[in-house]
Amino acid sequence: MTTPEAEQPQPDEEAAPRPEERLERAVRAAEQALIEYEIAVETFRVEIENFSRLHHQKLGPMYARLDELEARIAEARAARSGDPEDVRKAEEARARVMPMPGVEELFHGWMDGEGLFPEASAMLTDQPVRPPQRVRPSDEARKLYRELARKAHPDLAQEDAERARREEFITRVNAAYARGDEALLRELAEEWAAGPVPEERLPSPAEELYARLEWLSQRKELLTVVVRELEESAIGSMLRLAPDDPDTLLEEIAEQLLSDVSAREAELADLLAPPSGSV
Repeated sequence: MTTPEAEQPQPDEEAAPRPEERLERAVRAAEQALIEYEIAVETFRVEIENFSRLHHQKLGPMYARLDELEARIAEARAARSGDPEDVRKAEEARARVMPMPGVEELFHGWMDGEGLFPEASAMLTDQPVRPPQRVRPSDEARKLYRELARKAHPDLAQEDAERARREEFITRVNAAYARGDEALLRELAEEWAAGPVPEERLPSPAEELYARLEWLSQRKELLTVVVRELEESAIGSMLRLAPDDPDTLLEEIAEQLLSDVSAREAELADLLAPPSGSV
């Protein structure tokens, strides 16, 4: 005889999982992994841009000085030899350092009478150099950026209007992060927290989930190409030599450039010196 208790459903019995449940979990995991990857790529891109800015500000004048010395050396050789090939090389070297029309106006007040930036003039005369402004994002800025990117990433939106809102917001977040502006990042975090809360994402049909996984895979491949291009760029390759201490790397490069400048100046002085035995 069946007892009433036996006819009742057991409380620990679990409902059978929906067929799409595992696929949904896989999609969510892939989305989060992609967001983390995009954060890492964006962080690397910002670091490269900032290192490039520091590199140009501090070392650009030194490269310009080397180019000028190379042109003068080529001109001195051409004047001494009169060889048409030397003359051609001198003209090419001078063309590489000739200012573009109108550039002087852009740099009005930035250069001294010899066409050198203050930083370059100070370095060439062994005077203290004003360090370039540090624009690399701080740890706090990185933390704020990561939190905002996770919450407001456009790929978490389902509706077109919500995606557009997130894309506009993330554009402002990226700009603030590139400048290392912690205060603005905090304001953006407060703005996002006070903004409209998107509706919970509803389960998608299996076909849409598969399509979503395919898109995520393609996006990951695209980001991989971007990372490879960043790593293989000139600045990216330099930054990879000292990812934790790029400032020291800049100092080492500056010392090498100063040594090159001294060597070129000595070479030019020898070329311009009167021949031995001349009156």
